Amino acid sequence: MNSIHAPIKVSVVVPTFRRPELLARCLEALGRQRFPRDDYEVLVCDDAVSGATQSLVGAWRDRWGNRPALRYLPVAGTRGPAGARNLGWRSAKGEIIAFTDDDAIPESDWLGQGVRALAPDVAAVSGITEMLIPDPPNDYERDAAGLTRSEFITANCFVRRSALQAVGGFDPRYTMAWREDSDLHFALLDGGLVVKREPLARVSHPMRGLRFAAGLGMQKKAMFDMLLRSKYPALYRRRIHSTAWRYYLGVTAAFAAALVLAALGYTPAALAAGGVWLALTVNFFLRRLRGTRRCVCDVADLAVTSACIPLLSIWWRFVGWIRFGRLRS
Repeated sequence: MNSIHAPIKVSVVVPTFRRPELLARCLEALGRQRFPRDDYEVLVCDDAVSGATQSLVGAWRDRWGNRPALRYLPVAGTRGPAGARNLGWRSAKGEIIAFTDDDAIPESDWLGQGVRALAPDVAAVSGITEMLIPDPPNDYERDAAGLTRSEFITANCFVRRSALQAVGGFDPRYTMAWREDSDLHFALLDGGLVVKREPLARVSHPMRGLRFAAGLGMQKKAMFDMLLRSKYPALYRRRIHSTAWRYYLGVTAAFAAALVLAALGYTPAALAAGGVWLALTVNFFLRRLRGTRRCVCDVADLAVTSACIPLLSIWWRFVGWIRFGRLRS
């Protein structure tokens, strides 16, 4: 049992949503931390309010003997990992809040390394996230591996409670797992707070298999790029190095022109615009195919998604522009 002489130093916040098997793997790693067991707690923030997840947390609490302390927190009133993490840090007892994900596996010295790096003048620390991918990968695996190059991600970071209070925590408008960590990072930087990188604080993030053409549903995330861009235009331009949307805009413009011209009866012009769309789409497909696995399923996935991703991405950027403010150059 913790006494008043040994308060909780670190609170580990783990958002989860209907992934009990992955959560169990994460909790196993958190229970193996080489860190005083009375000095940290683990808060599981369940966005699905699932009885299975609550039972799982209860079983792990019994296994640990509540050392470290383990709490189950049902999320209400918000949806998405940003809101779940807000519930976690606001319910936490520690002054240091460590964030990870239910599908991540922290190394056994993760807590110790992160806490040591959080010097008195540092507001937050971002660790290293490793993702092993097959060789050669498919396009989704190669794209997902970009996570390892991210400057600040909530699968592996440590933030002082005072810093979270100063910036208001996470913006709950990020209802998908996308850009909510960049938003917190930008809020800290915009507030003049120090964010440090600590390569010794490491977690692994195993790849998960996805259904066919799952990349199409992921294009909705482009909406949240517009939220981040609207809030922090200067930081977005300096730190988010993505120009793919310009290519997507050209593809979409050619596709739309072909449809409009065909509807107006300008058949030769419509065919020309359609030819431009097809050429750009084939080029996009070939660029994505380069260096990836060539099995039939993966190539078919690339063909379908290459035709649809530019259109969907621009559509969701437009939706984000309407929802979150005018587009800024």
